[in-house]
Amino acid sequence: MNTPGGSALAWLGNWVPIRQLGRRHRSRITEHLLALTPSDRYLRFGHAIGDTQITRYASTLNFDLDELFGVFNRRLDLIAMAHLAYPRPGNTEWQDTAEFGVSVLDRYRGRGLGSRLFQLSCLHARNRQISYLLIHALSENAAMLHIAERAGAWRESQEAGSVTSRLHLPDDSWLSHAEEAMQTQLGELDFRLKLQAKQVRDFVDSVQTEVKDWLADGGDDAAPPTDPPPTS
Repeated sequence: MNTPGGSALAWLGNWVPIRQLGRRHRSRITEHLLALTPSDRYLRFGHAIGDTQITRYASTLNFDLDELFGVFNRRLDLIAMAHLAYPRPGNTEWQDTAEFGVSVLDRYRGRGLGSRLFQLSCLHARNRQISYLLIHALSENAAMLHIAERAGAWRESQEAGSVTSRLHLPDDSWLSHAEEAMQTQLGELDFRLKLQAKQVRDFVDSVQTEVKDWLADGGDDAAPPTDPPPTS
């Protein structure tokens, strides 16, 4: 069994650059969720959901109370995302429990992205004195149930085709806070490097496009005429 939010450096063997998402990423979050297939939407939300409902859901995400994490590819598309929902003020019954949800685009499945987002969410939750992580999943969502059970979660309830699992998180420590800070910095660095690389690619693509257009127009023959040389 893997320890949730385990010791620092233990994650380096399967490290995935993950960046914390904020309000400025809301449009990327919406695009990511809209890109999910109907079956993936069903597994993520527990019911069929259309574009309008997804857009409404993304618009109501509360970045002050919750944390969202994302994995970007080199084109800066959001290919995987986790939502860590913390207890709401006044809800005394669940003050020690956060809820986890995750989505991964179909073509990026099987790369361990969901597992890494789960591990990072566990780390952030324990560092905020959360004792339990709650995972709601459909009975047919084998991937999510496997991630939870492998981490040591137990099935708290099962009804109407859905499973609720609960994972006990260890107490935070200076090491867990150091690991969170390290992963945050590495995720930010990775994103900035990808952003710079994309800007270079976009610049090169624009130059190549201009050159192709210039050649298509006749190259040197299309150059504006110059004044004739002076006669002696």
